[in-house]
Amino acid sequence: MSSLPDFSLTGRAVAALSLALVTLFLGTTAHAKDPFPGIGRDATPKEVQAWDIDVRPDFKGLPEGSSSVRKGMQVWEAKCASCHGVFGEANEVFSPLVGGTTAEDIKTGHAARLKDPGFPGRTTLMKAATVSTLWDYINRAMPWNAPKSLSTEEVYAVTAYLLNLGEIVPEDFTLSNQNMAQVQARLPNRNGMSTAHALWPGNEFQPHAKPDVQAKACMSNCSPPPKVRSALPDHASNNHGNLAQQNRLVGAQHGIETDGGASKQAKPVAAAAQAPTALLEKNACIACHGVEQKIVGPAFKDIASKFSGQADYLLGKIKSGGTGVWGSIPMPPQPQLSDDDARLIANWLAGTKKP
Repeated sequence: MSSLPDFSLTGRAVAALSLALVTLFLGTTAHAKDPFPGIGRDATPKEVQAWDIDVRPDFKGLPEGSSSVRKGMQVWEAKCASCHGVFGEANEVFSPLVGGTTAEDIKTGHAARLKDPGFPGRTTLMKAATVSTLWDYINRAMPWNAPKSLSTEEVYAVTAYLLNLGEIVPEDFTLSNQNMAQVQARLPNRNGMSTAHALWPGNEFQPHAKPDVQAKACMSNCSPPPKVRSALPDHASNNHGNLAQQNRLVGAQHGIETDGGASKQAKPVAAAAQAPTALLEKNACIACHGVEQKIVGPAFKDIASKFSGQADYLLGKIKSGGTGVWGSIPMPPQPQLSDDDARLIANWLAGTKKP
């Protein structure tokens, strides 16, 4: 019989194998803790704090602070009224924030007119079920042209003023993180939000909830599919071209038709190449003004045509705002713009100096 190979290990070989196994184990463990070793880093506490600004319905995340209705009126008239109206009635572009609620709604917590077919309007105070929703949205998204620019005190002030417009709090009221829960108890539609649906399985109302969509396709007597397009007015719907042609063809989000059924591709403007684009984008000027088309405010080309050579006049309007020249929607003041930046935009519009 032939002899078998000798598989016995020397002491040094055993030690080497043991070291290799330990190294492999530790490497595997480290890899399990960090699936992408050497890539990226943990966010710093300061970076997390900058993003972690949401306020929950139980008011977790609400920063300490307070402000009055009177202060809110000052902030509102300076930074909010141009879009939302002095009394929350809004203008022809935005929906009203106030209206449609009654003293009885404040008692019951249900906005009765939401079920009234004779009252099709849906204001913010009719729909909002939590004060935290108002505070959170104002804090993160307003003003439209300078989101997140309001201080904590100003957010409390604006929220207080909006609640006063809806007669939820009196004129001498000061809103704070300490009394927000008491205000919540007076919100007109605080009882209008229901969790009795199938979207949150296992909730206290439906412990054995089923999905509300059964995925049963009906392929008989099908009506023509609706043609979905932008809800913006015609003069603004195609301001940035047809969005349906600018989006990828896969994924959940697809661009909708914004050309109104006809090709209205925006024509290039000669002056657009000379525009201080970065400055206009940084200060959200293009949120209200298109180069060739009116959005909320007039088109840049129309301003340039009307006030050619009047850079000083345009500078004053940019910095201080104004109303009446282009209709009922006022131009809000732009205090965040430096004099040099405002002068650059004014000179560009007036055609007196290239940026």
